[in-house]
Formats: sequence, structure tokens, C-alpha cells
Amino acid sequence: MLTIWGRPTSARTQKVLWALAETGIEFEMILASGTMGPNGSVDKGNEPYGVVDTPEYLAMNPNGTVPTIKDGDFTLWESNSVIQYLAMKYAPEPLFGDDLETFASASRWMDWEGNMFLPHQHTLVMHLVRLPPEERDPAQVEGARQALLRPLKIIDSQLAKTSFISGERFTMGDIPIGIRVHRWFLFDLETPDFPNLTRWYEVIRQRPGFLEHIADPAVHLSG
Repeated sequence: MLTIWGRPTSARTQKVLWALAETGIEFEMILASGTMGPNGSVDKGNEPYGVVDTPEYLAMNPNGTVPTIKDGDFTLWESNSVIQYLAMKYAPEPLFGDDLETFASASRWMDWEGNMFLPHQHTLVMHLVRLPPEERDPAQVEGARQALLRPLKIIDSQLAKTSFISGERFTMGDIPIGIRVHRWFLFDLETPDFPNLTRWYEVIRQRPGFLEHIADPAVHLSG
């Protein structure tokens, strides 16, 4: 059985859990993190889940990050690479239509999410959720909000041309961006009208993998 090490509140772990749900394969999850634990963020003085700093874990993933998977004798880290591996091995039709160009397009959007969304949304997570209230900076929040309007506009423009991120069907490319957009709406920040993005979001949030691993606000807003 495939094993995944991670934490339910990590966007990187969440996207692998969603991809696993799309494949339908069974897996075991081991809670692991250096920054979060059962009671919340280490920034608030809580104990982490740990595991990631053990010699055994570092032998699998020298970065000490999550997620990591082990599938038989094969170990892999970096969440996008994990999703691509799962898609190619277990779900080529559901996750990229078993088509090379669709795979490449979806992979592009997955990389784009990490470059365009992640840094600014991490700022929002820190200053809206994880840091103690006295350490939160409204100016940092507003700066991150403004910075995220550009990628949101790019997504809205893309979805004016296609039903999903990489074409007319759901693919692995919708997963990372779907999580970032979900968090954006949960933060309840001032948002321009993005009709195409909103239409797409209403569709993807009905997928079973989203409902099981992503929908609950607690896995995004607790810290």
C-alpha cells in the first residue's frame, strides 16, 4: 500500500491527497511536520507532529519537508512530481486524458501556481492564521492581496477560453490552483468580479476529492 507523510493543513499535502482521491487507490497517511502539530502552529508555541527531522525520514527526503510518498520500493518528494507520478502510473485517463499535450499543459499550470500564488498566499496564511494576533501586519495582508489579483485575473482569462485550466476536462492542473482559489475565498478578502473563475470554482468544489480533503475550512484556517 502506498504511504504518504504529511499534514492535512499543508496545501502541498492537500493537493497530493486530492490527486490520490482521483486515482481511487488505497493509501496510509502518517502525520509529519516541523511547523504544525495537533494543536496548531509552532509560531504559537505548539509542538509539531515531528517525524521530518528523524534520520529515517531524512534518508527518504533530505529536505525534511512534506509531503513524501513511498510506493513499494519507490520514494518521491516534491508535491507536483508526486501528482505527476500518480497520474502517469494510476490515473492517466482521469488526470490528463492519457494525452501528452494535456499532460504538458497541466504540468505548466502546476508549476505556475508555485511561482505566482504560493509566496503571496503564504504571507496571507501567516498574517491571517498562524502568527499570534499581536504579530500580524495588515500592511503585509494588503500587499499580498494586491499581488494575488494578477494571477487570479490570469486564471479568469484562461477560463474564459476553456472549461477547466488545461482544456475542456478536469486534469491534475486544476488541483493546485483549485486549492489556492479555495483559500482565497475562505480568507474573505476584497475581490473583483471574476466570473469565469467563479464558474469553474463552483464546478471543481463538487468533486469528491475536494469534498473529502479540501472543502473543510478548518484545514485552511486553523493554526
